[in-house]
Amino acid sequence: MKLLIITQKVDQNDPVLGFMHGWLHAFAERSEKLTVICLQKGEHALPPNVRVLSLGKESGVPRCGYIANFFRYAWQYRADHDAVFVHMNQEYLLLGGWLWKLLGKKCFMWRNHHSGDWRTHLAAMFCGAVFCTSKYSYTARFKKTKLMPVGIDTEIFRPTSSISSGASSMVNRNVLFLARMAPVKKPHVLIEAVSMLAKRGVAVKLDLYGDPLPADVGYYEGLKDMVKREGLDEQVKFFAGIPNMQTVAVYQSHDVCVNLSSSGMYDKTIFEAMACGSLVLVSNRNLEGVIDSRCIFKEGDVADLAAKLSALLSLSISERSNIIARLRTVAEENNLKTLVGRLITAMS
Repeated sequence: MKLLIITQKVDQNDPVLGFMHGWLHAFAERSEKLTVICLQKGEHALPPNVRVLSLGKESGVPRCGYIANFFRYAWQYRADHDAVFVHMNQEYLLLGGWLWKLLGKKCFMWRNHHSGDWRTHLAAMFCGAVFCTSKYSYTARFKKTKLMPVGIDTEIFRPTSSISSGASSMVNRNVLFLARMAPVKKPHVLIEAVSMLAKRGVAVKLDLYGDPLPADVGYYEGLKDMVKREGLDEQVKFFAGIPNMQTVAVYQSHDVCVNLSSSGMYDKTIFEAMACGSLVLVSNRNLEGVIDSRCIFKEGDVADLAAKLSALLSLSISERSNIIARLRTVAEENNLKTLVGRLITAMS
């Protein structure tokens, strides 16, 4: 299969989108030729059958230049692909969907987000199928939508031997939050829960990894002010975002990974943490009936989050080991090879 993939960024060192580098490797293994158009290009090491074309953000190209480059690439490399796979950004289908239809190219969109509007519907009209992982995603309402595994490389994201054997304990009570620092990710709710536990004499060490977008810098500074105001300076630490491949050791060194995103988003970090042997605590309803109920709290509920976090940190080694084993199984069911195989089949 010859495939064109449109994505936001190709950069194996990017803290948020670095995972796409692994996806492209997996697609390349199943494709005769892979052409990638991205808004921004950084460091990458991809197989010889992959061509990466940037719209020029890293070079300071203006927005009108992005559009010109987009249509130039779409036309120049029209013979190098049979199908188009647009990852997350529906705008590219709104721009080029009509052209790809005229050229006889099959179009597909991956969009996994709780929100959408008329533009999402219009983009979907150009598609033979739409893919998402969450049944609560906005795109899950379309008849042409197919639910897919999350896509985690479980050969890279895996537990240490001590975690696998259940030999480790939670004496340090290390809790992890790893995401973009934005209101939609709700780190403020977790800080409030840690503060609530501290006032009850329950000691928790919280590490927050991630960077804010320019629009969210004020929110990020507000989080730091909250920590100081609540007297949590010794318990709560902030760290910059790190490349996706470096997160493995971070997951492995924390006892519980907390994710507060809405059910429509289904963050990959949940499954990466599961695969690395960390307990997870989530408000994502997609996981109800899939993982232990002790690992799910009511979305946005500080008191319930605090109670569930305290309970997880109090588990016996045997209880913790049993839950971790099940979480690892769930992660393996969502591995990257399975995802890419199903996508290739659906697009062929």
